[in-house]
Amino acid sequence: MPRSAVWDHFTKFKTDDGDIKGKCNYCNKEFCCDPKRNGTTALRNHMNIFKKHPHAIETRQALLDLQPNSNNVEGEVGTLTTWKYDENAIREALVSMIVIDELTFKFVEVYVEERSKLKSYLKRNCQRVGLIVDTWTSLQRINYMCITAHFIDNDWKLHKKIINFCPITSHKGDAIGRAIETCLLEWGLDKIFTITVDNASSNDIAISYLKKKLANWGVTVSNSDYLHMRCMAHIVNLVVMDGLKDVGESVLKVRNAVRYIRSSPARLKKFKEYVEYEKN
Repeated sequence: MPRSAVWDHFTKFKTDDGDIKGKCNYCNKEFCCDPKRNGTTALRNHMNIFKKHPHAIETRQALLDLQPNSNNVEGEVGTLTTWKYDENAIREALVSMIVIDELTFKFVEVYVEERSKLKSYLKRNCQRVGLIVDTWTSLQRINYMCITAHFIDNDWKLHKKIINFCPITSHKGDAIGRAIETCLLEWGLDKIFTITVDNASSNDIAISYLKKKLANWGVTVSNSDYLHMRCMAHIVNLVVMDGLKDVGESVLKVRNAVRYIRSSPARLKKFKEYVEYEKN
């Protein structure tokens, strides 16, 4: 039976090389713990600095913080208060800063760390990846592109991960194709199963560009004959919009009638009274 208290928080196992290691039950970090060479010092040190395990006790002292004088009275130096680091508060402030200042996720180290984890996970847990690519233009006239990767892991679970969200130079096919290629190279993804895009002519050019690249990489499936998947939602939207053209005049009259009724509270009230009257 293990005598050290650290084994309440670690799981001992042997590697393929015969080394004895302990894995943290909370963050999955591994440490060497051979009783003859290492002992449990590394495990104990990890528990002392890792604050997320259930038995962690915060023992650090609060910091002193000098708050400025809010009344701007000359001669007053402000108020001395205590300050304590709060990881959740810092994360919320960080998110607000990124949104307000329109910064990229790469601005912080958290993105780099999580991206590295996902990149490693993709290499270990998937064979083929299906991509969904969407482009649009913002109110500021900036072109954006979002790429979402869909894949099935080794346990046959379906995953969906956004691997890129970035501005692009234009909506031309070559620009879209190069942007997707750059993203794939950055993530080390080459085994692409399908790419789903809207039914725009520029996307046809982008798919043709990517077919050539995948052929050069030697990773095509059926010569990429089924690489291009057309977005079903966009197809339905085009069908509906085309059908509405035949009844466009009637739809316009209904919209004008609704706008006329809702533009006046008295009119709207009277209309509701007539509706209730007709129900009876």
